[in-house]
Amino acid sequence: MSLVPDTSESTIEGGDSSQKRSLISSHLHLPRNVYLLLLFTTGKGFQISISLLTLNYYVHSLGYRPDFIGLFSAVPAIGALVGAVPTGILADRIGRKPVLLMTAILTPLFLALTGLVTSAPMLLGFSFIQGLVATAYWVTNIPLLVESTTERQRVGVLALNSFLLLGIGALGNLLGGAIPEFVAGILHVSAANTIPLRWGVLGAALFTLVFGLPLWFLHEPKRERKNDEKRMAAPAHAVEIDARAQPKEKVPFLLFGQLLLPDLVFTMGEGAVVALIQLYFVLRFHLLPGPLGIIFTISGLAGGIFSLTAPLFVHRWSKLRIVTTVQYLSAPLMVLIGLAPTLPLAITGEYARSFMRTLIEPVYAAFAMESVSDRQRATLAGLYSVTWSIGFSVGPTIAGWLQTNVSLSASFVFGAFCLLLAPSLLLTFFGRKPMRLREVESQTREE
Repeated sequence: MSLVPDTSESTIEGGDSSQKRSLISSHLHLPRNVYLLLLFTTGKGFQISISLLTLNYYVHSLGYRPDFIGLFSAVPAIGALVGAVPTGILADRIGRKPVLLMTAILTPLFLALTGLVTSAPMLLGFSFIQGLVATAYWVTNIPLLVESTTERQRVGVLALNSFLLLGIGALGNLLGGAIPEFVAGILHVSAANTIPLRWGVLGAALFTLVFGLPLWFLHEPKRERKNDEKRMAAPAHAVEIDARAQPKEKVPFLLFGQLLLPDLVFTMGEGAVVALIQLYFVLRFHLLPGPLGIIFTISGLAGGIFSLTAPLFVHRWSKLRIVTTVQYLSAPLMVLIGLAPTLPLAITGEYARSFMRTLIEPVYAAFAMESVSDRQRATLAGLYSVTWSIGFSVGPTIAGWLQTNVSLSASFVFGAFCLLLAPSLLLTFFGRKPMRLREVESQTREE
């Protein structure tokens, strides 16, 4: 008997054509904010995939070992950790639009500077600042999408967001491999040379800048604007009375802890593998940027397409059941990649892992956001940014040390252990509480 309660949503009956049309219509007619955010997500996906493919490879071409590269990969996450709460406060004070515009300009600037320097202190310094300013996207994107959609649209839009970030964005791997190969052909040098790889990093920075320009047309959520207008129009004493009259919602620290601890463990495991997996293929199988880009383009694109099936799974099973099952299945795949004796077997394991990973991204986001009230979602998103930052700073650091001092495969074993522990914690916290989950889902629908 499963520990996970059956809280799945009812499926759409095949004969009810009007209900089908209503569902399709709800996904076609979305607010302009959603389209603008999804467009920026597409550019962000290109930037992430290109930089993941070329940035560590670039540092490797400078002569640095995996232990330093692991630390270098962890530094942006440390910057995001430092900047997550201040960025959230800043977004609440001056609005989310200027904060997103800031990250659309400053992120590519410091990413480009990271790709132009060669000394260890400068690499770490610019990488830290790049992570610091990039955190604005992660703090504001999911809450804005959740606030701009209905419950019926939410999982579908979050799945589309993941598809654009991880699937369409994965096409950046082709560019990440093609740019160094193209520059190398012009300069008559190897694509693994420093200069061709540097041009790949600069190309990654350009995507965020170009796709961030339409954010000028983003509007603050109407609900927030109306509240602000009411406060400005009301007399000062009326505002004070209104503030006292509104009951302050208690922060559910226990619930936050139960949601965040499994995510911290999960991101440590993911960080130990994902942050250095391109470098692993380079060191283990001696791949050049071109073939490496093709491998990870197929991986990301196929996984992104598969993420679009998330709403179908949610209609049949509970979100918690999907998340925990996929995490358990992903653990042996990580071991397979790390211990694979041949390149085709390692690629097979990576493709299967990518399918699993992208499927649970929108499902877990919806599960977490629906577990708290509307007023607490921005706070929870900020705290998730903190756990991601810690996980992706500790995970790559441990992985780099293991790859240098133990073996290349050891980091994958560590990641697999984390992916077994994370769902076990989720089941411990939520698996035996069906009534609580039903109450949460009921409250969310009423809102």
